[in-house]
Amino acid sequence: MIPLISSGTAGPLGVLHLPRLWLKTLLSAVDQLPPGYKDIRVGFDFMVLEGLKIDPDAARSFIVNERPSYLGFEAWIKAQPGVDLTPANIAEVNAVVTTREKSDRARAEILATIGLPDDGTIKDSILLNALDDWHAVHAELTS
Repeated sequence: MIPLISSGTAGPLGVLHLPRLWLKTLLSAVDQLPPGYKDIRVGFDFMVLEGLKIDPDAARSFIVNERPSYLGFEAWIKAQPGVDLTPANIAEVNAVVTTREKSDRARAEILATIGLPDDGTIKDSILLNALDDWHAVHAELTS
């Protein structure tokens, strides 16, 4: 199942990408994450968790073993020692997500896959990930 929750989506805590991270990891736990997708790995996943002062391995273990609802995952995050959920820190974590651009190589690969020219106009990771997901869903549903 392709995780169609955008990295630009936040739950009640207001943290961008957290719902997508949860869904990808839950899909992986039940062996439903498509090849090529990663759960709690380097990239937005680590950036968000480490920005909140959450151990990525502990978060992955919690989701895989407990299979919480999204709200259950947010409750677990709030209960972690040392977590930083101050408005200023959440704004800083969200800024990392909203300003991140794909590498030239990754951008070129995604644009080639979805059939758009790499003219430098689309660089942000959120949009590129979404376009890639939508393309994959379309291919899956129409094959």
